[in-house]
Amino acid sequence: MLASSFTRLLAAAFVSAVFGAGADFDYYLLSLSYAPDFCAQPTGNKDPRECTSGRRLGFIVHGLWPQGESGRGPDRCGPGRPVSRSLVQLMLNYIPSESLIQHEWTNHGTCSGLSAADYFAAIRKTRDSVKIPDDLKQPAQQIQLRPSEIEEKFAAANPAFPREAFRVSCYRDGELQEARICFSKDLSPRACTVSAGACPARSVTILPAR
Repeated sequence: MLASSFTRLLAAAFVSAVFGAGADFDYYLLSLSYAPDFCAQPTGNKDPRECTSGRRLGFIVHGLWPQGESGRGPDRCGPGRPVSRSLVQLMLNYIPSESLIQHEWTNHGTCSGLSAADYFAAIRKTRDSVKIPDDLKQPAQQIQLRPSEIEEKFAAANPAFPREAFRVSCYRDGELQEARICFSKDLSPRACTVSAGACPARSVTILPAR
């Protein structure tokens, strides 16, 4: 029993040392915004890197958020120095908006317990581990699916993930907002909880890439 407890303490210390202690949170939520539907919304900051016609972007990283089991996680946990120019350039292939990169670090990264370099490395690692379903990568025409069907497509494309690791959120008009994928603090996939949200619409509109 003592050996088992000691082993668990060592494991916890290792995770804290490598991935950071940060504020009090339970897991990470990787948010993948669906660019065509975001860019079609009447409000919001539309960066031309994301919304200019011809970019043909599909799912792009919105952020990696410290999350609570039963509620929203912490945000804005420290002053946080601006993200360096070199790191911004590295991340533009994942988050095609410099202002959003800075925003995500200030609002969420500062709560992770990680340095900016390690936080954005965690974003790259989690995003690279997720396969977008083939028919949702760059659809050529509008698609209508139930939220559960989208989640099932992600689960089928990522068989190593728990089926419950995927959630869908939508805008009020029923257009697809985000795919959300849940990860433990050590960045292994895990089931989401109610705090990850859900889309209440019966049918979700997925606009074609443009």
